[in-house]
Amino acid sequence: PILYTYFRSSCSWRVRIALALKGIAYDVVPVNLLKDGGQQFSAEFKAVNPMQQVPALKIDGITLSQSLAIIHYLEDTCPNPRLLPQDRKKRAQVRMIADHIVSGIQPLQNLSILKQMGEKKMEWAQNCIASGFQALEQTLQHTAGRYCVGDEVSMADLCLVPQVFNAERFKVDMGPYPTITRINKALLELEAFKVSHPSLQPDTPAELRA
Repeated sequence: PILYTYFRSSCSWRVRIALALKGIAYDVVPVNLLKDGGQQFSAEFKAVNPMQQVPALKIDGITLSQSLAIIHYLEDTCPNPRLLPQDRKKRAQVRMIADHIVSGIQPLQNLSILKQMGEKKMEWAQNCIASGFQALEQTLQHTAGRYCVGDEVSMADLCLVPQVFNAERFKVDMGPYPTITRINKALLELEAFKVSHPSLQPDTPAELRA
């Protein structure tokens, strides 16, 4: 497999965690979202992913984009350890939380939106994340065990950790979100979350490396 990725992309990080959890080795092709006006806009990368976004994964003779679509494929083809619970209600909760983050929070504060916000980008990002986290905190109080849904790592957790990283980057006050904070801390102790961290990637700038 070949993963087109950017060290600080939360969408890419989700996929890196899934690959690490499932023990799938892969090659990295870095796509710098800032350099050269954004390498994702090159004709070469547009041929890989017409949406001009990371991640993209070449695997088994196909190219997939969109992080959850990639993770679902990995789940279908390499089911252990599973990232979707067998229990139908828990599985629905995992998908709900993942969608909450992937659709309801992250796109509102991604690079393309922030560029349009100009000087207000920090305030915009903080407001979008805080609004989403208020709802997420309430949801997790009903679903969480050690992790987002019960005590098994799931697709929801793969979405949570990168989003908390974004929140910290944008200096969001995490005080009102004790459940999110607790789960994030527990997940960051796991090896798959450590090795996939933005501070440890091949394309991480020297000043940001762990």
